[in-house]
Amino acid sequence: MPLTPVHFFSHGSTMMLGEESASATYWKKCGDAALANNIKGVVMMGAHWDARGTNRIDVSMNPTPTKSPVAYVHPSKYVDYKLNPDLATGEKVLGMLKDKGVDARANESFDWIHDTYLILIRMFPSACPPATIVSMNARFDPHYHAHIGSILAPLRSEGYLLIGTGGAVHNLYRNHWAQMLLHTDNFAQPSPPDDAMLEFRQSVEDVFVKNGGGRGLRRGVVRLMKHPSFRDAHGTDDHFMAACWVAGVCGADGSREGEGEEAILGAEDWEMVNMCNSQFTVGAWRKQVASH
Repeated sequence: MPLTPVHFFSHGSTMMLGEESASATYWKKCGDAALANNIKGVVMMGAHWDARGTNRIDVSMNPTPTKSPVAYVHPSKYVDYKLNPDLATGEKVLGMLKDKGVDARANESFDWIHDTYLILIRMFPSACPPATIVSMNARFDPHYHAHIGSILAPLRSEGYLLIGTGGAVHNLYRNHWAQMLLHTDNFAQPSPPDDAMLEFRQSVEDVFVKNGGGRGLRRGVVRLMKHPSFRDAHGTDDHFMAACWVAGVCGADGSREGEGEEAILGAEDWEMVNMCNSQFTVGAWRKQVASH
C-alpha cells in the first residue's frame, strides 16, 4: 500500500478551535483527503501529555475519554463532538513499541486535551475517525522521540494517518496577550514578531521543505533544538517533540522509506504577535481531492 502523508500541525492557542483561519481551512482539506483515501485510523502525538520515566511512553486506552475544557471557545464548538478511541490500534501500537524495548504502558484513565481533539474536530467535523494518542516522554529528548516515530513508521503503509501536533514557534512567555484577553482577537498584530521568532520560524520551514522526507529531515529537526533562537521560540520543549516524532516517522531507523518525499508548508497563521502556527505535510496522497 502507498505511504500515507504525515502531518506536523501547529495547533496554536485554544482559539484556533473557535476562529476561522488559513490553518483551519488547511486542516479541513487534509481531513477531506484522508477520508477520500479511506484511512484506517489516526495515530497522534500531541504536546500536552508526557509520561515520566527514562524509557516510558503511554498509549491512550481509555474507552470513554472526556475532553478537557477549552478556554475562550464557545462550548458548542467541541462539547458534543464524539471522540472515537481506537483501542485495537492502541494495542497494536503498544506491541510495536514493546517489541523495540520501549517501556510502553496502556493508560486507561487519560482524558483527551485540546492539542489533539482541536485538530480532529477541524479535520473531521462530521465524525471523529478511530484515533490513538501516543504520549511524549517527560525527558523531552529529541532523538528519543524521533526513534519512537521510526518505530511507528510502518503504520503508514497500513493506511494509518500519523499526525504530530505541537508548534513551530510556541513560547507562551513571549506572546502578547492583551488583544486576546481584552478583545478576544488572537490574530491581532499590533507590532511585528520578534526577530528571534522570525528567524526560528524560517529555520523550521527550511528544514522541512528543503529536506523533505528521509534521514535529512530527521537530522535537521532534532538539530533545531540547538538553534540559537530555539529557547526564544520555545519556552519549554514540549511543543517541539511532535516535530521530532514526525521527523522519525518520515526518516525511519535503517530504512530508506520516506526518502525523496516532498514536504510542503500548507498554511500558516501568527497569533498574539509571536506565536507562529505553521502547518507542514510530508508526502502526498496518490488520490487528491479538490479544495472547497
